Amino acid sequence: MDPIKTQIVVVGAGPGGYAAAFYAADRGMRVILVEQEKRLGGVCLNRGCIPSKALLNATSLVVAARESEHRGIVFEPPKIDLAKLRVWKESVLQKLGQGIAQLAQKRGVQVICGRGYLESSRQLRVETAEGQLFVEFEHAIVAVGTKPALPKAFDLGNPKVMTSTQALEIEEIPQSLLVIGGGYIGMELGTVYASLGSQVVVLEALDTLLAGADADLVRPVLARAKKAFREVRLKAKVLSMSTAGKHIKVTVEYNGETKEELYDRVLVSVGRVPNCEDLGLENTQVVRDEKGFIKVNSKQQTDDPHICAIGDIAGGVLLAHKAAKEARIAVEGICGEDCSSINLVIPAVVFTDPEVAWCGLTESEAKTKGIKVEIAKFPWGACGRALTYDRPDGLTKLVIDPETERVLGVGITGHGAGELIAEGVLAVEMGATARDLAECVHPHPTLSETLMEAAEVFYGHATHTFVPKKEPK
Repeated sequence: MDPIKTQIVVVGAGPGGYAAAFYAADRGMRVILVEQEKRLGGVCLNRGCIPSKALLNATSLVVAARESEHRGIVFEPPKIDLAKLRVWKESVLQKLGQGIAQLAQKRGVQVICGRGYLESSRQLRVETAEGQLFVEFEHAIVAVGTKPALPKAFDLGNPKVMTSTQALEIEEIPQSLLVIGGGYIGMELGTVYASLGSQVVVLEALDTLLAGADADLVRPVLARAKKAFREVRLKAKVLSMSTAGKHIKVTVEYNGETKEELYDRVLVSVGRVPNCEDLGLENTQVVRDEKGFIKVNSKQQTDDPHICAIGDIAGGVLLAHKAAKEARIAVEGICGEDCSSINLVIPAVVFTDPEVAWCGLTESEAKTKGIKVEIAKFPWGACGRALTYDRPDGLTKLVIDPETERVLGVGITGHGAGELIAEGVLAVEMGATARDLAECVHPHPTLSETLMEAAEVFYGHATHTFVPKKEPK
């Protein structure tokens, strides 16, 4: 069979891959999109962002019903049908996957279902169910993503030891669940299972949850987690793990003590590793770093002039929207346009309860880099809308340049923080000042007002909280 020829081949159809394929097609290029799974969307749609948020939303109803009694509204204890929950979750994924496939068809993007292997810098072999075929390309965009890390010490070959992939299937509601790792994946899935009724214990080796997030933003999450979970243990280590009948026996080191505990299930959430195995990168000039991620420049170009890499496989923060932005940068670079990933404002959102979101410079980063900043905070206990949600535990925080008054960073923790952070991204990206935020009229009563009032805090005249007035310059 003669090779199929194309201008661009994209390997991997996650949020970076299909965004790259669609953008290239919109720019008039011939594009082939290769994906080894039948449903497009990658990890994000099938085993990550979308199913986890679907489950978080569904199970939050259980918590809301449980906590409504003090409002004078009492519900019967909820009955949970896991089979129906799984079917509903799958229906969401199916709709989104079909939508992506239809968009590919409308754009004239040829989709090949199979595993891609780079035979050279200009040729991709694709193993399909019908046999192998070859694609000759001018440019390739590698977007194969990452997978959950499972250290050998935890890989018992026992289905009761789960990564996020298995945990999202919700096969059962274990009476006891150990979550190893207090990052965003562990905390989100721990929240799902705790809402369903599991006794959840979170073990984190560091001295804080959600490493990398601002300490002020993490504090309300830790306080809530201590109530929702059976226990949260910081600076704790798992020394060993083994199968013990119907349980998993775990030896834990915590508070200077070593003890053995039994759990019905264990979720290992200790990071993700790149999907570079059996990809044929050794047949190209592509270079990987010490952790296995593909090295790229600011245009997402690898050391091979014919190959770009985007998204998780290129390292950095492992976020779907970062991959989608890098997709456009890669295509624009291929088109010879001026583009760069330097100084991108990439927001991060953790869908815990409460949610945590931030963008731009954080207070801790400013201290580390020796950048002089001023901090303005507005507590949600002073926000009427937050109190109507019974969620006064939030906080909106601005990181401001004291000389120019430019907003350098925004952090929000609280109900719906993930939706609110977009205004922060706009402010940082557009170089807005605190006065710009303060003078933009925000609707009342809304949570968005907290951004305006945080800016007013900077000037000492926030309506709903008292702060000393700033001396005029």
